[in-house]
Amino acid sequence: MAHWLAKSEPTAYAYADLERDGATEWSGVHNALALRHLRAMRPGDGFLFYHSGSERAVVGVARVSSSPRPDPADARGSWTVEVRPVRRLRGPISLGDLRTDRALTGLALFRMTRLSVMPVAPAEWDAILRHEPRTSSDPAPAQRSARGSRSRRRVAAARKRGAT
Repeated sequence: MAHWLAKSEPTAYAYADLERDGATEWSGVHNALALRHLRAMRPGDGFLFYHSGSERAVVGVARVSSSPRPDPADARGSWTVEVRPVRRLRGPISLGDLRTDRALTGLALFRMTRLSVMPVAPAEWDAILRHEPRTSSDPAPAQRSARGSRSRRRVAAARKRGAT
């Protein structure tokens, strides 16, 4: 299963619209590289829904539910895939929060800011979702990440002590 991130202006089509509709055709892509990525999508692939514009945040997880096919409504030769919602994130993961994560330094979102559809490596997918707040009152993602890594170090140290 591959992973993807696709951007949508929330005033044009928001994650709430996808939840309401139950599925949508992801179309209107014309950039050659973004189209190549869209044509590489397969049913079952994970899909991070990113609100662009003034929000600039990952807001939901969706799943590709069809194979890519030419978009019959687009005379410019675009393609389309169907996507279905999986879940809304407990809170948006802002672009600023993602930029602070060393595990995401190679993320295409930072290098190709105008690209609307891009691959996300499995390790990047996991790193992005680690920034999701646990609850609405959860501390900032950077604080949580630091706390979480201390916790992981303690667990690793305890395992090591138990193994010797």
